[in-house]
Amino acid sequence: MSLYCFGIDVGGTSVKCGLFQTDGNLLEKWEIPTRTENSGENILPDVAATIENKIQERGIDKKDVAGVGIGIPGPINSKGEAACAVNLYWGFKPVAKELSDLTGLPAKAGNDANVAALGEAWKGAAAGAQNVILATLGTGVGGGIIVDGKIVAGYHGAGGEIGHANIDHSETEECNCGNRGCLEQFASATGIVRTAQKELSSCDESSSLRSLQTITAKDVLDAFKAGDAVAVRIMEKVGEHLGGALAIFAAVVDPEAIVIGGGVSKAGQPLIDCIQKYYRKYAFSLCKDTPMVIASLGNDAGIYGAAKLVL
Repeated sequence: MSLYCFGIDVGGTSVKCGLFQTDGNLLEKWEIPTRTENSGENILPDVAATIENKIQERGIDKKDVAGVGIGIPGPINSKGEAACAVNLYWGFKPVAKELSDLTGLPAKAGNDANVAALGEAWKGAAAGAQNVILATLGTGVGGGIIVDGKIVAGYHGAGGEIGHANIDHSETEECNCGNRGCLEQFASATGIVRTAQKELSSCDESSSLRSLQTITAKDVLDAFKAGDAVAVRIMEKVGEHLGGALAIFAAVVDPEAIVIGGGVSKAGQPLIDCIQKYYRKYAFSLCKDTPMVIASLGNDAGIYGAAKLVL
């Protein structure tokens, strides 16, 4: 019976690594730089080398290692093949096969947001739940959907890309993906700033936000929590867009829990209340009372979920 497994979370600047016991106990975590030069050709060999070093350092017998799971920023199919990963400068890459060949261990690969959702469902805010929707609100909006304890990857590996669900057909500005009216344009940190700028330019009400030279999402959320009337209105718009979108996904998935993560989630319960109000308004009757919780694993969600991939 295997005793250990590795969870790897590849980001644009660093690779987070975790050595786990197979019961989910995290023994050690560390980081290595993500070397993206030469089309990212060093990334997987670097991961394999750091795993090999850790096995040697701890005197672990390879037979006792269940395998290595890896999350990457980009669409990845159920075979562990990445169509592309722009932040890593990869085109098509059979990630799981290459990593397995390099390490001599079984390997599985998934999209980073999906893998983070798996982590939160395994050992995080939705621990024990088999059906979970995770929305990560950062620079963009990422997502992960877990059904019956498994990641929904989809045919192209684009399952769970909730940030690119079209929620506003009248939007004229382009999203980074090339479409218009994506959830990401409204509910991400950048989306919150964009909504704030529109709101401030369309009203002459006094607001603490007017004194700032450049506005950040944190400024808006702080003002919202302090009861600033304009900031409250901005966040009501954000909450309606996000709550409404999550209600649509819930009608498909019927989750046991909805987890909100990413930098924006640091705003805590006031943010959840704002989203949940609109979620309840738009959700199907049986889904209205689905608990909505703040992600609890933080930056470790990816390594936990990656480890779970191989177990």
